[in-house]
Amino acid sequence: MAVSSVSVALFKKMVMNGAINLKNNHKKVDELNVFPVPDGDTGTNMSMTVMSGVREMDSCVSSSIIEVGKVLSRGALMGARGNSGVILSQFFRGIYVGMQKLEHNYLSIEDLMNCLESGCKVAYKAVMEPVEGTILTVVREAAEHTKEHLSEFKTVEDLMNYYENEAKKSLDNTPNLLPVLKESGVVDSGGAGFLEIIKGMIMALRGQMLEATDGSQKTETEKPVEVKNIYCTEFFIELKDTKNFDESALKSSLSCLGESLNVVLDASVCKIHLHTDHPGLVLEQALKHGELTDIKIENQRVGHTHLEKGAKVLGAIPKKTFALVAVCFGDGITQTFQDLGVDYVIEGGQTMNPSTEAFVDACTKVNAENIIIIPNNGNVIMAAKQASTMVKESKVAVLNAKTIAQGYASLMVFDSEADLETNLEAMNEAVQNVKTGEITYSVRDTEIGGIKILAGDFMGIANGEIVVSTKLQEDALKALLEKIIGEESQIVTFFCGKEASEEEKSCLEEFCLGINSDIEVEIIDGEQEIYSYIIAVE
Repeated sequence: MAVSSVSVALFKKMVMNGAINLKNNHKKVDELNVFPVPDGDTGTNMSMTVMSGVREMDSCVSSSIIEVGKVLSRGALMGARGNSGVILSQFFRGIYVGMQKLEHNYLSIEDLMNCLESGCKVAYKAVMEPVEGTILTVVREAAEHTKEHLSEFKTVEDLMNYYENEAKKSLDNTPNLLPVLKESGVVDSGGAGFLEIIKGMIMALRGQMLEATDGSQKTETEKPVEVKNIYCTEFFIELKDTKNFDESALKSSLSCLGESLNVVLDASVCKIHLHTDHPGLVLEQALKHGELTDIKIENQRVGHTHLEKGAKVLGAIPKKTFALVAVCFGDGITQTFQDLGVDYVIEGGQTMNPSTEAFVDACTKVNAENIIIIPNNGNVIMAAKQASTMVKESKVAVLNAKTIAQGYASLMVFDSEADLETNLEAMNEAVQNVKTGEITYSVRDTEIGGIKILAGDFMGIANGEIVVSTKLQEDALKALLEKIIGEESQIVTFFCGKEASEEEKSCLEEFCLGINSDIEVEIIDGEQEIYSYIIAVE
């Protein structure tokens, strides 16, 4: 049916369906990672970001479309993960900003266009140095080109169809704007994730409500920041209106809240089974359809601790002068950072980027006047900076540490007796002076920087650039060390991954001394996955 405006109910359905479509296709987006390493997570990050917004939106009982937009924006903001997730959260904030001047409780075609344009503007403002050929380009070009034809659209679907088409053309053109995309044979992953959301929104306009497919968004190599979907929730709904009961709408709303959804309809009774972290929200959704009976909620992991690994339990203690918060992965790396004075470790980084909310929560728990966040991953910095603006009780600074090696080097110069500015200057200098090396394996054939890479090859990455790809890990390691160890190098530290054997580790010092006979070698069992070795050269 042709729709000329978006009501509150339809707005919720559109956003929810967009979120579900991305969730169902997040792995496809993850695989667009430019580097062929097994830690692509753009689709996962964007999906978890928008799902966080949807959960908050879905629990909002207000009938005001502006209030619903506000709650959606807040939820996405707190759940934002990774750079693309943060940009996406700002897009939804822009949607809310565009709603604020509404004089009616719906979005006309023109209002919707204004919101899409506002989403683009706010997203751009969130990035200090916007790069074209990314999700930013896709949202901008789609909005600009669609607005040029605004007078031609008779229905909301007309506008959204045109917007989707322009977003698709923009996405297909991203390799022409970013050479690294063309060389790798992929389009921008952030833009691809955004397009999946738009596709899902259009499906909702056509009455096609999606269900989230079962299964976690985490790959086998990912280590979750927190345990998910721990409550097995079962109950019956005594339907109040069997004639108008919309089973697909109920399934869509519940599938956003967990996994292993099972809905069985028998006459006027509907049985629900769902694994969720939000049983209260599940019951609220169900209550819209009737009276609940035989409610059973069981914690499937009773006795487990749900604090992030490595976090110190803090009670009601006096506020201290300094606290350090770091993002780490691997038990050995976590322990090393704690030994060097880190107060709170958020587990994550390579395959699971922490949310804005995780940083805000960490800053609250450490209870300090001055807090330095050490992200240890370039894809974490935006969420950390976003969180730093939301913590009012402490002065929070985010170190520009993009690797574990950089974070490790920065801790060596931290001085708890110095002031915040002095520490930041010294720590950032250490970050700039350390060289980072990583050994991992390729998950696909590609060519980057003139280096041909085959699936299964071992790659040596120096300061974020692939410098070697070979069949043998030892050859890749030797070539990498020759790139990052120089005559002026004094110390090399190896964080050895879970798969590194004792025999391999015993050769590390020999390799280094063969390049620089005066260098000092330190070997730490980092126990990280994916990366056989993470190397810091100072």
